[in-house]
Amino acid sequence: MLTKRINIWKQDEYTYPLAMGFQPNLVTYLHEDEAVRPAMIVVPGGGYCVVSPTEGEIVAKKFYEMGYQAFVQTYTTNMLMEAPLGKQPMRDLSRGIRYVRKHAEEFRVRPDQLVICGFSAGGHLCGSVCVHYEDVTESNPEYDGISNRPDAAILSYPVITSGEYAHKDSFKALLGMRVEEQTGETFCSASQEEQDYMSLEKQVTANTPPCFLWQTAEDELVPVENSYLYAEACRREGVPFAHHVFSHGQHGLSLADETWASCAYGEPYTMEQNQAIVEAVKERVIFMSEDARKAILEQEESWRIADSTRKDVNEEARIWPELAVQWLKGVL
Repeated sequence: MLTKRINIWKQDEYTYPLAMGFQPNLVTYLHEDEAVRPAMIVVPGGGYCVVSPTEGEIVAKKFYEMGYQAFVQTYTTNMLMEAPLGKQPMRDLSRGIRYVRKHAEEFRVRPDQLVICGFSAGGHLCGSVCVHYEDVTESNPEYDGISNRPDAAILSYPVITSGEYAHKDSFKALLGMRVEEQTGETFCSASQEEQDYMSLEKQVTANTPPCFLWQTAEDELVPVENSYLYAEACRREGVPFAHHVFSHGQHGLSLADETWASCAYGEPYTMEQNQAIVEAVKERVIFMSEDARKAILEQEESWRIADSTRKDVNEEARIWPELAVQWLKGVL
């Protein structure tokens, strides 16, 4: 297996106020033979505040084992809820797609069989590129004429809607947050038009790529209605899709198998931006109140605890990669 990290932006192309030296990147998981294969770009979730290692390397390796040239896309996040992301994550993923297609011969991938696989907020990011790919333009002539439209998408327990069933924190990180002074309650600060633009069920057209969706009916963080809304939009617009709702299981199931349950996630390289921000908070490079500083450091500790707590295999949902690959054979 050939594994390497690739920064997808040149130094002068990428700017984000809280990058803290981080560069969005792809990590490759490539076969060493000469066969040309379809590509799978894995996009972990994390509420647009984290890029979770639980849905990165282990998922890429799973698709590698199933015959894909696999990649993990690490993208810009807004951990401190201070610098709204806007279209930057879409730019990151679009550049990743274009990069893989530009280097298709080197990576031995079929440029017309490129799939993106997103989880939770990463599912929202993948869905956003599926419905808004024409809006993400390229200023670098190296990528002129290279499409960022995926050939298909897998959306795993995805954030979809900014409406009644929204995962509200994802939209606060993406579009901005305001605090109600009297109550301390937080709200998305974007206009209704901006929220509707990122409410993906309202943006599906007949040109949207085919989509495989899966989720559990018991999802406690992202209501299962999110995947229903996107599936119905695909049905209405004539977009090929499959939609699987498993009866039991928590949010964030990843592969739902023994590897995931034993917390054998692989290298936590997806956390690079967050680790840089935490270090900046510790060193007081980023200024904030002591209460806010304490909360950030406690959040770092909670990541470690959550990522090391053994879970139960979900025997029902663990078949989703096989279902997805079988479905992809019919649409690619």
